[in-house]
Amino acid sequence: MTADIDFTAFFDAAPSPYLVLDADLVIRYVNPACLRTAGRTEDELIGKFFFDALPENPGCLDNAERNLEASLRRMLDTGNPGTAVLQRYDVPAADQQDKLEERWWSVSHTPLCGPDGAVSWIIQQVTDVTAFVHSRRARQLSEESAERAESLTAELYARARELHRLNQELRQAHAREQQIAVALQEAMLSVPDLDRHSNIAVRYLPATASLNVCGDWYDVVDLPPDRYAVAVGDVVGHGLHAAAIMGMLRSALSAVIRAIPSPAQALEVLGLYARSVDGAMAATAVKVLIDTRSRLIIYSNAGHPPPVLLHPDGTCDLLDQATDPPLGAREHHVPRPQAGLSYNRGDILVLYTDGLIERRGEDIDVGLDRLTTALAQDRILAPDPLADALLTRLDVAGGVSDDIALVVIRL
Repeated sequence: MTADIDFTAFFDAAPSPYLVLDADLVIRYVNPACLRTAGRTEDELIGKFFFDALPENPGCLDNAERNLEASLRRMLDTGNPGTAVLQRYDVPAADQQDKLEERWWSVSHTPLCGPDGAVSWIIQQVTDVTAFVHSRRARQLSEESAERAESLTAELYARARELHRLNQELRQAHAREQQIAVALQEAMLSVPDLDRHSNIAVRYLPATASLNVCGDWYDVVDLPPDRYAVAVGDVVGHGLHAAAIMGMLRSALSAVIRAIPSPAQALEVLGLYARSVDGAMAATAVKVLIDTRSRLIIYSNAGHPPPVLLHPDGTCDLLDQATDPPLGAREHHVPRPQAGLSYNRGDILVLYTDGLIERRGEDIDVGLDRLTTALAQDRILAPDPLADALLTRLDVAGGVSDDIALVVIRL
């Protein structure tokens, strides 16, 4: 059973100085111990940019402000806690507010992340170590350090030059790896038949933490004279390994649908193949066959989020009547289901991977409602601007923690 704790009262009672910053480094909370230590009032701190409210002593040459800001910015970028040890940051003297008193601190920064994984809040705790710095032992250590400093300077300089050289080589190797990864992904997602379909727009967004290569994919296959097949799929994981598995599954399904133009049977074959590929188990895919002569959509789904059929009046149908477990999930072969529905000219069919709609801690139905609402709002757009508008409305245009494949078809 979770304790019912008043955390504001907890921090108010804490003997150590604490303050809370938002992601813009604006002070949102200061506990009484911090106010006493800083010699400031709440009105002087709350709602102020940290370095405006607590500027460093202009006469101090220790670069405390730069060190603290670097620590905070690094934590905002990485989400990792940070510590700044033995930082001089002077505060107003108790008896003379216009005079600054020399003070030394050990500062720790603890991030609190929001649902999207980005840092939303920063808890700063400071410990006054001025007495230690001014102590006899500290002076002794300082003298000993000064004696060793001269002998270490040459070695440190040489090591710094070597570290700089290694960092340069590492950056160059990373850049080459990025170029290779992007070229690999572009090659694997190449869709020659797509050039003949001005009514189809595709988008691929890699996960923000990946090398621009992931396991999501899309494909378009022409089946003359009047049919074409569209697929999207999702391999578990990110990076080159997931991309390699994705390439094998995508190629296999593209070949199968040309020989067996039945979405259900094509996914049956792909499921059997997935069981022989290390890392392909639990991959998902949905296959759609569009017959332009009879205006019929035939589809089968292997554990994937359902495609959406948007009508000109803004209503939507989910293609969720032929859903089965992911590829290779069953121990024994079982025929996969298949369903069909008719469409009218001007309808829009949208296929996508789960990164488009799923959010941590949220039911998938909420994400589906958000998707259909966004589609209805921009339903008059052509496929390309509609795809861009959809990514913007769902707040994923800048990337999310999962990769995204999206196909928009105006039928």
